[in-house]
Amino acid sequence: MSNDIKAELTNEFRKSFNRNSKQLLAQRSVVKNGINESSENQETYIMNTPVFSEDLDTGEVANQKHSGRCWMFAALNTFRHKILNNFKLKDFELSQNYTFFWDKYEKANWFYENIIATANEDTDTRRVSFLLQSPQQDGGQWDMIVSIFQKYGVVPKSAFPESNCSSNSRTLNNYLNKKLRRDAVILRDLVRGGKSHDEIQTVREGMLKDVYNLLAISLGTPPETFDFEYRDEDKKYHLDRNLTPQEFFNKYLDVDLNDYVSIINSPTEDKPFNKSYTVDLLGNVVGGKEVKYLNVDMSTFKDLAIKQIKSGESVWFGCDVGQSSNRQSGIMSTDMYDVDSLFDSDFKMTKAERLDYGESLMTHAMVLTGVDLVDGKSTKWKVENSWGDKVGTKGYFVASDAWMDEYTYQIVVRKEFLSSEQLAAFEAEPKLLAPWDPMGALA
Repeated sequence: MSNDIKAELTNEFRKSFNRNSKQLLAQRSVVKNGINESSENQETYIMNTPVFSEDLDTGEVANQKHSGRCWMFAALNTFRHKILNNFKLKDFELSQNYTFFWDKYEKANWFYENIIATANEDTDTRRVSFLLQSPQQDGGQWDMIVSIFQKYGVVPKSAFPESNCSSNSRTLNNYLNKKLRRDAVILRDLVRGGKSHDEIQTVREGMLKDVYNLLAISLGTPPETFDFEYRDEDKKYHLDRNLTPQEFFNKYLDVDLNDYVSIINSPTEDKPFNKSYTVDLLGNVVGGKEVKYLNVDMSTFKDLAIKQIKSGESVWFGCDVGQSSNRQSGIMSTDMYDVDSLFDSDFKMTKAERLDYGESLMTHAMVLTGVDLVDGKSTKWKVENSWGDKVGTKGYFVASDAWMDEYTYQIVVRKEFLSSEQLAAFEAEPKLLAPWDPMGALA
């Protein structure tokens, strides 16, 4: 029996549509204004006013511009908040270009490592295809930026400012990936040809030199030492000379990165709560920090975030920012758009179903800087984005509590907020997830 679409069936659909006055009204509205504009729920603005019972003072927002560095901006912003408070600074940013350079450099080496390890697999196997699909990209995970911090430190933006290619990264990514795929051909041929480890390593080091040169031409040469000069809010002048990036990190951030853990909420059957997980082929620094998560229920997830905010510290978090959100107003709410009524259809899925069926995953990282608590329960959250101050409320967004439940997947909190049972679960041997698992998505 053929299941092709018959013209008679389509004609019946057309007649039915033209008889439905509600659908014709919706058609006129959507054709002129668009889907979201025609289904926007104005009550959402009333329910998500940008006022919070717990509200951290975190200064002006940054702008990642035309790049996929949100995870990096979010991490640098969480630590920037500490510097602003501890050293009485008003306007200050850490260099996103500096961490961008070293992340690209390390991701190239990570790619070489895994191409060599899979060289005896055919290119059409899923693992090799996964590697070749995106040899490197702008996105990342919390533990990946930790690896960069630990190895290379950080510098102020004044010591290594933005470049054209860091603010507009598409062309750089295009040429870097072209090079890495070409290098993959050579490395796989060397392994399959039985060349020695030393011979392969010599070729690999030559490739890394080319990567360094490409990045230095595109982004600038990262400083080995620099002077940190600033005037605080009391108008007092400060000058700290000849700092290395590691010295700057230790002196001005004074953070033990091992005190932080990644918490996820993935309510799928394959990931029981209160278990730890890692992801195959996910990382950037060979020999660096393992990407690792503890999966918990959403109530525990939000409680941990609230504890950290109430302690005076913001929270790095990862979410699916494009779902039920208005970029210009900065409102993220599950009832932002009533498309079910507009199309007289049902778009509803559970969080687990969205993850299992490819409808949602983590696409963006931002910072939680406030929460509105009513009788101890969260109702909405203040979000520091990295899209500049022309969107939201001077760059800050509002997420409804229900939106957090449905579209937030990861937070990073200090270990001290975990129970002994939770900490033991995190530190247990993690289950290895496939490279294409949704929890391996890069923000």
